[in-house]
Amino acid sequence: MESFRTRFSAWTPFSNKSLNRQLFQERVALISHWFDLWTNKQRQEFLFTIFLRCTKSQLRFLHDQFSERMQVARVDFSTVLPRFISLHIFSFLNPKDLCVAAQVSWPWKFLTEQDCLWMPKCIRLGWFLPYTPTDHEYGAWKHHYIACVSSLDWLTPREAAALYGTLNEPKTEEEELQERQREKHLRKIMWEKIALRKKELFRARPPWVSGTGCSRLLKSQCQPRLSPPVRDRVGLHEALEKQLVLASLEALPKRRNVSGRYSYPLLSKKSWRGGLKNDDSPSCASPPHFILISSRIPAYEMVVDSVRTGVTSVVYEHSSLTLESLLYLIDKALDGQKAQSVGIFSNGDSREINLLQGYKIGIKNLLKPEVRDFWEKLGSCVAPEEEGGHVDLFVPLGASESGVEVLSQLSQLTGTLFTAPTGVATGSYQHVLSDWLGPPQGRTPPSIYFSESKLQTWASFTDFLEDTLKSVRKQLSPLFKELQKNVSGRMIGQFMFDTMGVTDTLNNQETAGALADGLTELSRENPESNALEDNPQDTESRLSKSDPNFGVLVQLERKLQMDSAAKRTRVAGELLQSERRYVQMLEVVRDVYVRPLKAALSSNRAILSAANIQIIFSDILQILSLNRQFLDNLRDRLQDWGPARRVGEIFMKFGSQLNTYTNFFNNYPVVLKTIEKCREARPAFRAFLKRHDKTIATNMLSLPELLLYPSRRFEEYIHLLYALRLHTPAEHVDRGDLTTAIDRIKTYKGYIDQMKQNINRKDQLSDIQKSIWGCPPLSEAHRYLIRVQDVAQLHSCEEETSFFLRLYEHTRDLSLFLFNDALLVCSRGTSHTPFERTSKSTYQFIASVALHRLLVEDIPDSKYIKNAFILQGPRYEWICATESEDDKFLWLSILQNTIKSTMQK
Repeated sequence: MESFRTRFSAWTPFSNKSLNRQLFQERVALISHWFDLWTNKQRQEFLFTIFLRCTKSQLRFLHDQFSERMQVARVDFSTVLPRFISLHIFSFLNPKDLCVAAQVSWPWKFLTEQDCLWMPKCIRLGWFLPYTPTDHEYGAWKHHYIACVSSLDWLTPREAAALYGTLNEPKTEEEELQERQREKHLRKIMWEKIALRKKELFRARPPWVSGTGCSRLLKSQCQPRLSPPVRDRVGLHEALEKQLVLASLEALPKRRNVSGRYSYPLLSKKSWRGGLKNDDSPSCASPPHFILISSRIPAYEMVVDSVRTGVTSVVYEHSSLTLESLLYLIDKALDGQKAQSVGIFSNGDSREINLLQGYKIGIKNLLKPEVRDFWEKLGSCVAPEEEGGHVDLFVPLGASESGVEVLSQLSQLTGTLFTAPTGVATGSYQHVLSDWLGPPQGRTPPSIYFSESKLQTWASFTDFLEDTLKSVRKQLSPLFKELQKNVSGRMIGQFMFDTMGVTDTLNNQETAGALADGLTELSRENPESNALEDNPQDTESRLSKSDPNFGVLVQLERKLQMDSAAKRTRVAGELLQSERRYVQMLEVVRDVYVRPLKAALSSNRAILSAANIQIIFSDILQILSLNRQFLDNLRDRLQDWGPARRVGEIFMKFGSQLNTYTNFFNNYPVVLKTIEKCREARPAFRAFLKRHDKTIATNMLSLPELLLYPSRRFEEYIHLLYALRLHTPAEHVDRGDLTTAIDRIKTYKGYIDQMKQNINRKDQLSDIQKSIWGCPPLSEAHRYLIRVQDVAQLHSCEEETSFFLRLYEHTRDLSLFLFNDALLVCSRGTSHTPFERTSKSTYQFIASVALHRLLVEDIPDSKYIKNAFILQGPRYEWICATESEDDKFLWLSILQNTIKSTMQK
């Protein structure tokens, strides 16, 4: 009878499984019968009550059962996905495919005729609507595109020549004969000079030179070295010591004839391991495409990995090279060939190119001898313009008058076509994918050098990728320290692209769920902003500058004058949109952080004290108030916008109130320290930040990352003001105000950059001092690190023997830390961690030498020593050797340039 025990009822068995199962089936049948008799509303109420009582596992079971029964493959994605995602998918179709897709169904027709899809295609071809469509007008840009295409003249070259004529008039036989004779005469003169140069090199070669003798790359005027006693007898008078230092610099090896290197064998013909090219390629192959990538570019490793196969790429150190050593890298990578095109991917803005540290090349210093010599020799490495040769600068010089003037001067100086992007992309590097200044070509410069999909990914997430790669470099640098920089950069970039792969994201269900929830929330919060995000860069335009040597530039200048008003309107619109986005990010700080903290303080549940809230948020709230007023003024001015309207006066008023920003930047280090201190000391604040940081409301950013926006905004102001002034006629009343506003914003931007630079240099010096045992204090005003060179210290007991017969022994490893005012010499060791493969370098201080008292002497290559030189200070002397001749040349070049700069101060 135990099996018939009951619980909570007189007729329900407790432990009899067979009776339980029978009763359960009867009750299910009874409830199903009732369910069939109920109305639709009663069924819904019943299901709602049942689902409320279900657990998460039961609800997940229901979801899986329905997912298996639904035929997802037959669902129209445009009716399931949010509209902005569907529009993004359709944006990849060309106009013909869009018209075909419009015939599929009514939802597809509605989506494929949206203006946000057709407006970029019209603007890219220079077709602008003569009016502004109303809110209820549908498909205006599509109809405009079809009308413009239907009005085009489709003519063959013969028909076009018969109708419009040809640009080049046919020459007479006498003119052709004179031109051939002139070319023959010039060719004869060039061959005579080359033969004469070869004879001079053969005569100047020492008799002991053999195939492995003196280095052909570094030719030293070997002068007798001053021993310490002689130096002491001189008395070390400052003027004489300066002469000795300058004489030692003049005796260092010089690199000449960079541009003519392919005419005679100055350099070794072995392939250079820095260039990414195939050694087995035939000699008759087409000229290569060559790209220089600066290490100053954020997340440059991903740019390196975006380089196409067959393109020669070189990564160069921004802070530890000179123009001469940069030419050396280019020359050795090309290996005597002329490049079809040369690209330079470096930092810069719409006025100048930040090519190297200390070399911001703009219109003011373009004609300096060393700068001019660099560009002339670079132009000689490129194929002639008649053969399609060109130099591409990935800096938005086409977006300002001074930048266009730089391009024009470079083209005149070198006889080579220089191109640059014309777009201004606020807050990103999207300008490299905009229209480019210059004649239309078959392929745009980004597509010549890079995989555009990878480059687009890099340009969209530059700042976030750089923050991520800082930790990646720190972890992988011990493993890649023996590799060349562009090889390690390509490996790290490939690692990042693989990590960011879409398949990996989809395999992670939690990440996919979070992304889906985030997209849903964003579509609910701001449904109208999606169409704005799909718009093209409003400020992309084709700019030009009149140039007597280039007829194409004249045509572009005429076109610029015709539609400057429309482009000025687009730049003003971009200014308003970017300012609105900036103010919205500042309002996030107020709404997400300040208001909850103040509400908790007023309710006696304080998370932070009133003093800490004041320290952290008072300055940013004042900036919000200032920019809110600035945004209102811009909005009022652009509501009735016309060609005669002015914007410069609003910026001048804004520039007179920049003391608010000054207070913020002065207190910025204190704000960050206060946040970290409160995070550690107050668990409630730590929990508060954990709840609010990197959420959808903050655009997946933390509080310190949101506080970075004011420092980045001034660079965008400068870009937009230059673009606005470029499209403002010279006689316009607003031009003077724009020039004044640009000067004021530039001055303040320089103040911000100097503050950033001082903080970075101070942190760098602190890290170096901590890594060197026994190092004296390094923190001094205006001191910064230029280069670190690892060398081997050598010793020779045969002082009386000639350089070429001396024997040397390796005594220890050294590391030379070159600063702008001193040289730090340290011994280098290696420490290994048990059970780990990686090692760590350790440094011990030996001596420091002021650069104006440092003598440098080259040691020619011999049978017993290679890549050696001598560093001599007032008390010590070091005989050093680098691992390769490339390292020696680059080190001596930057050392020579730094010493000369120190002597001139």
